[in-house]
Amino acid sequence: MERTLVLIKPDGVSRNLIGKVIAHFEENGLRVVALKKVRLTKEQAKAFYIVHKERPFYEDLTNYMSSGPIVAMVLEGENAIAKVRELMGATDPAQAKEGTIRKLYGLDKEKNTVHGSDSPESASREIPFFFSEFELMNAE
Repeated sequence: MERTLVLIKPDGVSRNLIGKVIAHFEENGLRVVALKKVRLTKEQAKAFYIVHKERPFYEDLTNYMSSGPIVAMVLEGENAIAKVRELMGATDPAQAKEGTIRKLYGLDKEKNTVHGSDSPESASREIPFFFSEFELMNAE
């Protein structure tokens, strides 16, 4: 079993899509092992997205991710990282496949509703950013 971090971004939270997004993952065999609603400060958003520090979109991304509440969750399942990436769809909703979360709910490349870890290395860094070991439940 593999674990991955998923964030429902401020646009998804403000449009009341939390349940729909979680259902999309659960209906495709993934289990929620941790879940919380938080609001990142600008400094926390910068720390979380530090890997993009040199990218031109870093400032806009961190402003956006600290603009409102988000939902952080850890999902578990067989090949969870690849499965989540497939279910989310392409970063740009206009390029995402039909039926993916970003195609269904994304507004644009920034407000694309969800973030998911892109590798086991990212997941191992991102999960502890939001969750302590105590908060991670065993999927049953």
